[in-house]
Amino acid sequence: MDKLINDFSFGLFFWQALILLVLILLLVKFAWKPIMDSITAREEGIKNALLSAENAKREMENLQADNQRILNEARAERDAMLKEAREMKEKMIADSKNEAQEAGQKMIEQAKAAIESEKNAAMAEVKAQVSTLSLSIAEKLLKEELSNKESQTKLVEKMLGDVKLN
Repeated sequence: MDKLINDFSFGLFFWQALILLVLILLLVKFAWKPIMDSITAREEGIKNALLSAENAKREMENLQADNQRILNEARAERDAMLKEAREMKEKMIADSKNEAQEAGQKMIEQAKAAIESEKNAAMAEVKAQVSTLSLSIAEKLLKEELSNKESQTKLVEKMLGDVKLN
């Protein structure tokens, strides 16, 4: 260190200081401004990127909220459609049951009416046959009983005895 102080030269110091100042001026004039501009541009780019990232984050949150809302609406709509379909199914089943019961009831009534008419027809036929047979039997009996005079008299007396006068 002593050697540096002893060998000190003002001329050399002056020229070195002058070269340093010229170098600093040249750097300021030609390099400092472009370097500062690029640093400023980089700073602005980073700031814009951060803002874009923040905006993108907000947009994603909004999209997620919209997606969730749409999903909830779709679920609600699906549930409503399923409920409506169930109600329609139950109504259709109930209507079909009612129609089937009504048709069954009509068939039963028709069958009862058919049975009743067949019964009446059979009864009428039986009555006709019974009356025919009764007349036939009565005719044969009367022929046999009325063949002689004495039997006719007894029959008339018997009938008169059975008849009650008021």
